[in-house]
Order: sequence, then structure tokens, then C-alpha cells
Amino acid sequence: MTTTTRRAGVRERLSYAFDRFMERGTVALIAGLALLSMLVIVGMVIVILFVHGDDGNDPIKLLWMAMMRTLDAGTMGGDEGSPGFLLGMLGVTIGGIFVISTLIGILSSGLEQKLDALRQGRSRVLEQDHVLILGWSQQVFAVISELLEAGASRRRTSIVVMADRDRTEMEREIRDRVVIRKHARIVCRSGRPTDLSDLQIANPDAARAIVVLAPEGDDPDVGVLKTILALTGRPGRRAEPYRIVAEVRQPANAGVAKLIGHDDVNLILSDDLLARIIAQTCRQSGLSVVYQELLDFAGQEFHVEALPALVGRTFGDAVQLVTGGVAIGLVRDDHAHLNPPRDRVIDAGDRLVVLAEDHGSTRVASAPAAVDEAAIATTGPHEEIAERILVLGWNGRGATIVSQLDAYVAPGSELVAVSAVERVVADIGRLQGLRHLKATARAADTTHRNLLDDLDVASFDHVVVLCESDDRPAESADARTLVTLLHLRDIATKGGRDFSIVSEMLDVRDRELAEVARADDFIVSARVLSLLLAQVAETPELAEVFRDLFDSGGSEVYLREAAEYVALGRDVSFATVQEAAQRRGEVAMGYRIGAQADDKAAAYGVVLNPGRDTRLSFALADRVVVLAEE
Repeated sequence: MTTTTRRAGVRERLSYAFDRFMERGTVALIAGLALLSMLVIVGMVIVILFVHGDDGNDPIKLLWMAMMRTLDAGTMGGDEGSPGFLLGMLGVTIGGIFVISTLIGILSSGLEQKLDALRQGRSRVLEQDHVLILGWSQQVFAVISELLEAGASRRRTSIVVMADRDRTEMEREIRDRVVIRKHARIVCRSGRPTDLSDLQIANPDAARAIVVLAPEGDDPDVGVLKTILALTGRPGRRAEPYRIVAEVRQPANAGVAKLIGHDDVNLILSDDLLARIIAQTCRQSGLSVVYQELLDFAGQEFHVEALPALVGRTFGDAVQLVTGGVAIGLVRDDHAHLNPPRDRVIDAGDRLVVLAEDHGSTRVASAPAAVDEAAIATTGPHEEIAERILVLGWNGRGATIVSQLDAYVAPGSELVAVSAVERVVADIGRLQGLRHLKATARAADTTHRNLLDDLDVASFDHVVVLCESDDRPAESADARTLVTLLHLRDIATKGGRDFSIVSEMLDVRDRELAEVARADDFIVSARVLSLLLAQVAETPELAEVFRDLFDSGGSEVYLREAAEYVALGRDVSFATVQEAAQRRGEVAMGYRIGAQADDKAAAYGVVLNPGRDTRLSFALADRVVVLAEE
């Protein structure tokens, strides 16, 4: 079977050529109109010269007159001459009207298209030494705020955000929720972080750090993995390693991310890390405030510094000699060792992990501060007792929280989980290997006051309120958490029984609605993860520090009775408290005044890095903030 191809006619070919010309864009159309105008002007001048060549018309003058009438139709109103001349000028003017009107339309359309392209954020970023944020979630606002705070000492701070969203919408939301200081620049671009050509727009090769946020959706890790692959595997990428910090939800995907990104990537296992923080926080009133201070750039935070004056000395010497900060550990061979033995010798390649207000603010004193030996307490370690824990609400982090709690509590402890999410019973039933906890579960609506009264909430030592975010929109889940939290406060007030409460919310604005009045009511939200991402983006070495800090197998932060360290009611220096902690194999980082536990203006009584010469007189309700093993 054969087919005969119809040959295109001249009209069809001209139409096709015109279509191709129109597709070339605004510049080509303007050039075409200019050429058409010249043809009309020159053609009409030739006609006039040919018809009235004997009238002495100057060709240059005619060209000028024709061009003026093309640009301004009113110019021909004063023309005088033969009917042929006037008719020629009329023809030029009519052609000019057509050309100018078309030109105005093209310019208007082109300008509108250009403005639309600018609104879409598709132009290439020319920033240098900027922080690039890829992806969009509720965490982006806290990440930007912390990066701006961290860059306060820089002459100029540039942050570029790329996400598959409208540029103007992103800029509006950032302006509404982030205070942008002077000399700081926030640049938004629309594009898919997983697309190689879109990534070029964000100029990742010039970025000093890259933050990859987990997108909102059912399987966010897939988007994170594809973004890391696009960054590290794209052709023409820079030779030196990137500083990428990425959020991954499922531990099983962490190995794949490291396989893709190698040494370019520092991973934050968000669900696992948040579960560890909740597990640690729920058992110690005020610990959440300590974590907020440690993770927020506005307060005291961790720094990794090289202090050559301490080489050859022991870690115990470092604790006694460092001023302007608190020595809490060492980084050796790119691995963090928090609270090492006090006789650990500091080698030439070691760097000190310090708690300080700013990088470079620590110094090494010539001699240790005086210690009041008589004030150091000789009491033994605190006695572990069984605890009762109530978990209200449930989500994908629930099982990890229970497993983490099992590593902290004393044998014989009990945990009861209650949630409207029916799978809570199955999840608790599948937990294996619990050594210290006896865990049970029931499916019920925790927003009902009758249920909470039947549970006898006041008989529990600790209450954890989890956000039921897996099965509900964020706003609805936060609303249910808030209702449950209000009931718990009322029960605690009316019953006169004090129990610690840690509640989890997704949106920091809902936390503000709760008007938390006590430190143990602190709501752990996605903001904690945002602070971690910002900290690691600015200082990649801190990834190992935080990994060790939140690991139940290493040293963690505790608030322990001051009476275990020094005599109560006696004026002592913080250096004496540090020495007392060192003799117990711990590092003292600060203290908490019990009388200020409900005072938000006083940071709920928590003071970190007070200075080794600070004078203190502790009361029975006061605590010492220490880094220690359980």
C-alpha cells in the first residue's frame, strides 16, 4: 500500500512561514515591524519620486517626512503640495498607524509576558555564598529565621528558596511570618528541586550550604532522595563537596541517602530524632527549655573550636580553664565524643565542643578558678524509681517514643497509650523487646473529658500528648491536641496533683494559641527540627554532636537536684558546681532556679553557661543542668 503526500501550496507555505516567524517572540516581531515600516516608507518615497520626480523633491527630506508621518499621524495635517504628494503622505500615515498600533500591542504583550515570567521566578540567581533551601513545608519559616539570626554578624546574608510553588505566594508568606533584618536578602524561585534545569536557576554551585526540606505528602522521602541525587549527580557540578543537610523521615531511607550523597550530605532523621527528644523531655520538667536554648541561635549554642593552648592537657583541665563558655566534649577524627572521661588527653588534631553565646568567644585562662571543697556534696547517685507514663494521641512516631522511653525508665515502669487512632492497639502489640516498660493501649477519643477522668490522669507521673497528624489535616490535628491539653491543665489545677506534660503540635502558631505558662507544658513541634537543620547548615560538625546528644546510649542532658552537687543555702561559684559534676563523671552546663519555673520572662529559671565565677546559693527546688549518662 502506498500513500501519496500532498504537496503544500504557496499560500500554505507562506502561512507556515508566518506562523514560524510569529513564534520567535517579541524581539523578532518588533524587528519585523521595523522592516515593514522601512519598506512602506522607502516604497512610498520611491513612488513619489517616480511620479513627481520633476518637482525637485529631495529624497532625504522625503524619507524624513515619511518617517515622521509614520510615527505621528497628526504631522501630515500641515502638508502642502500636489494631490499625488498628499496621497503618498496619506498612505505612509495609514501604514504608520497600522505599524505603531501593532507595535504598542506587541510591546504591551511582551512586557506583560516578561513581568509574568519574573513573577514565576524563572530567572537565574546570581547570589554568591548564599544558603539554598530546596523544598517547602511549615518548617521553612523557622529555618529562614534561624539562618538570619546566625548571619547577623555577616555584612550581608542571602537565602535562596526554590520550591514547586508560585514565587509571589512564597514571598508573601515569608514576609508575613519572618522578620527580615536589614542587609538580608530572601530570593524565591519557582521550580522543581528534582529537575536538573530548574536547579541551575538556584545556582547551587555558589551556595555555602544547602538545606533540603521534606515535601508535604504521603512519601516525602522520595522527593528528598531525588533532590539529593539531582544535586550531587548532575553534570558539571562543582568539584568541591557540597554542604547539604537533608531531612529524612524513615530510617530505612537514610542508607540510600548516604549512598547517593556520600560525604556531601548530613542527614537529620526527623521522626526518630523528634521521638528521642519527646522521650527525654517528658520525664524532666524544664528540659524542653534547655533544648530550645541549645538549638536557638539567639541564645547559647554549641560550637566546635580549635584551642591549641589545651593540647596535651586533659578534658578535665579544659572544663576548669575555659572561660566564656563550657567545654562539653571533643571532636576527634570527625566523630563527636560528649562528656569524655576527665583524664582524656587532648591531642593536636582534636577540637573542643563548647557551649557559648558566639563562635570564638571562649578563652583559655592561665589558672583554674578556686573551688570550695567544703561545699561539694558527697551524696551518692540518685535512686531510680518506677514511673507511670500516659500517652494521649498517636502517630507514626509513637512506637519509637515508647522504645526510647524503655531505655530511660527504671524496671517496673508502666505506659498506657490512648488514642482515637485505632491502630494504636496494634502498634503497641507489635513492640518487642521492652525490658523496663509494661505497655498497654486502648482506642478512645482523648478530647472527651469523661475519658480523661476515667483514666485518672493525676495518677501518672508524666503525660505525653501526641499530634494525630497521620490521619488528619495539620490544623485539625493541632486543634484536637489543644483541646486535650486544656483538659489536662484543668485536671492538674483542680486535683492539686503535679505531673509533667509534653505536647506535640505541628504549627508553631498553634503553640502560641496554647499560651503555655509552664516549662513542662512546652510543645515540641516541627520547629525543633527546623532549628536543627539551621544549626547543621551553618556548622556541619554539629551533626555528630546532636547525634550523640540525642542517643540514649551516650550522654544526654539532665536536670538533677542541686543538693546532689553542692550544699544548699551556701554561697558557691559555678566553678565549684562544675568540679562537683566532674567528680561524678558529668559536665555541668548551667542551672535552673525552681522559684522561677513558671516565669516565662526569666526563661522558666533556666540559665546556661553562667560563667565559672558566677556566685550561687541553691534551694531545695533548684536543679543543675548536666551532661551525663543515665
